[in-house]
Amino acid sequence: MPALVHLFDWPDRVVVGTVGSPGSRSFYLQVRDGARNASVGLEKEQSAMLAEKIDEILDALMADEGNPFSVPADTPVELVDNDPLDQPVEEQFRAGLMRLGWDPSTAQVVVEAFPFVEAGESDDEEPAAEPSEMLLVRMPVGTARAFVHRTRQVVASGRPLCPLCGRPIDDDGHVCGATTTL
Repeated sequence: MPALVHLFDWPDRVVVGTVGSPGSRSFYLQVRDGARNASVGLEKEQSAMLAEKIDEILDALMADEGNPFSVPADTPVELVDNDPLDQPVEEQFRAGLMRLGWDPSTAQVVVEAFPFVEAGESDDEEPAAEPSEMLLVRMPVGTARAFVHRTRQVVASGRPLCPLCGRPIDDDGHVCGATTTL
């Protein structure tokens, strides 16, 4: 059976956002094109890494003297998106493997997300089974810059970090792991 592909070639919106309060937030990659949308669950670390790697792709394109595409160094003001996730958030799947690429034929960053597979669900001696579902998003460079900017803000907006040990401080207190010497 062929995989269900949630394809968004020129989305109206592509963002990372959260549901819940700091310390118990759920992260989502959400894409919308007209009335059609998809939400894929992410880990906080996946969100941060996705932003970092997209930024690296854009910076590499800017640095390439042979690159014929105009890549903005900063987020275009008209593409800033600080709105909450579209409701209701209905998770298509929780992301495991993700791939990034660049499509020079359309000047778009390509993001592919595949469902998380529990350990033991695949047999190492068997060839990897095709995923049953995937998210495929193609976003122009300006949208990609805006995506990076927003994602970094969302990731950073969690619990404050302890200045001594760097671990998150909960509302009900914090047991600091830093060792102090007198």
